[in-house]
Amino acid sequence: MDILDNVVPFISGEEDKLETEAQKILGKVNSEITGFENQSSLKISAACNRVAVLDEHMACVSLRFKDRNPPKPSADAVKKALSRYVSEAQKLGCPSAPEPSIMVMEEPNQPQPRLDRNIRNGYTVSVGRVREDDSGIFDLKFVALSHNIVIEAAGSSILNAGAAVPKGYI
Repeated sequence: MDILDNVVPFISGEEDKLETEAQKILGKVNSEITGFENQSSLKISAACNRVAVLDEHMACVSLRFKDRNPPKPSADAVKKALSRYVSEAQKLGCPSAPEPSIMVMEEPNQPQPRLDRNIRNGYTVSVGRVREDDSGIFDLKFVALSHNIVIEAAGSSILNAGAAVPKGYI
């Protein structure tokens, strides 16, 4: 595949995975602690493109809240909530937990893969362009960048293992 000077508008299996994996990630351990329950009320529509970057995934996210009656969260309220987010791994004192888990960027041209992929050794997710959707179709929009090797694969396994021990799962 010739990826230089090109964008491939389809990656086999990625869109389906995005639409279902988030339900698993945002789900919870079942009451018997034998498996997981999906966050089935979450609806996602995804489009994936392959571009010539090294080790990161970027998502352009548009959100529509279930309850659209005012007051909906403002962009500033969402920025504050994201900036103040403390992961469970941080609360449990896992040594590999990043601080912060999410870094909100105010520059309109960030996050960028080359500049922001290695914040806190790749464990911190960068979020930028948090804004209200003036079209009325969605409520909020933002861009998120994560290091696909560190936080989405190997690093998540390390964080999960680190959190499973103090929680008594292993």
